[in-house]
Amino acid sequence: MPRRMFISRAALAFAVLAATLAGCGQSAPATNSAQKVTLRLGYLTRITHASALVGLDKGLFAKNLGPDVTLDVKPFGQGTEEVTALLAGQIDAAYVGPNPAFNAWQKSGGKAIKIISGSASGGTSLVVKPGIQNAQDLRGKTLADPALGGTQDVSLRSWLKDNGLQTNPQGGGDVFVKPTKPESAIVPAFIANQIDGAIESAPYDVQLVKAGGVKLWDDPNTITILVVRQEFLQAHPDVVSGLLKGQVEANDLIHSNPDAAAQAANATLASALGKGLPPDVLKASFEETKFTNDPGAGSLKDQVHKAVSVGLLDPLNLDGIFDLHLLNDVLKGSGQPQVDA
Repeated sequence: MPRRMFISRAALAFAVLAATLAGCGQSAPATNSAQKVTLRLGYLTRITHASALVGLDKGLFAKNLGPDVTLDVKPFGQGTEEVTALLAGQIDAAYVGPNPAFNAWQKSGGKAIKIISGSASGGTSLVVKPGIQNAQDLRGKTLADPALGGTQDVSLRSWLKDNGLQTNPQGGGDVFVKPTKPESAIVPAFIANQIDGAIESAPYDVQLVKAGGVKLWDDPNTITILVVRQEFLQAHPDVVSGLLKGQVEANDLIHSNPDAAAQAANATLASALGKGLPPDVLKASFEETKFTNDPGAGSLKDQVHKAVSVGLLDPLNLDGIFDLHLLNDVLKGSGQPQVDA
């Protein structure tokens, strides 16, 4: 074989190999593709999770995730149960209360989850028996909440402490705090005079008022956020972006047509629980809750301080827990103000 021909063929082979390698390098981002992905999403069966409830009923998540993503939805009764599922890799994203999310962050050394959006604030009240007019009237009384270490539990214990009343995780102290499972048992316990009040989120606080209770204190802080497992976020940012688009559209509907949004939320609750809410409870629950994509970083940091102060959380640094760049891309694309961490 002539030497010139040998050199030409060798150069050609090298060029083909180089092109192949370059093509492989360019195809690497395909690992982030939404193709053939299952997104396992958790939420709580409360109106304070209406961003999820509305998004599910109206098909907003499915539309924005696209046909190549399977949405596997899992309703939960408590945020502490959601966090257990997140840490075990059983779900990929969850609408959850702040304090369970803090626990997931702490238990995993900052490696398990990221807060990628807000969802709701407010919608939470301490409802007590008539005749209880201030915090001091609660001394020696029994109050219920959904779960030890949950967001409502921390808020209640912190508020009592600010008013000079001590509690402990075992249920003792100046006020007896009784975490109650299932959460739906709190209203019957109130009616039966087994408890003197409870801190609850919509719709349960509204149901307590309907059962004869009076609101003693409203908690205005962030009550629901959206978190995602870091591993899933890194592997499928396009899927997470689709989830966020669905949420933003759900909140847009809540703001533009609250009646239609309330009916959509109620339909999801009826599907998950076997029955929906009465019209008056549904309406009042929406009216007392603020739905927002902003996680409220200041509120969350304040809630960390509260949890530490009542002994339900070790000192915790939230640096790195937020990842809002995908949310801000979605908000920018829809002409809405961006949010800060």
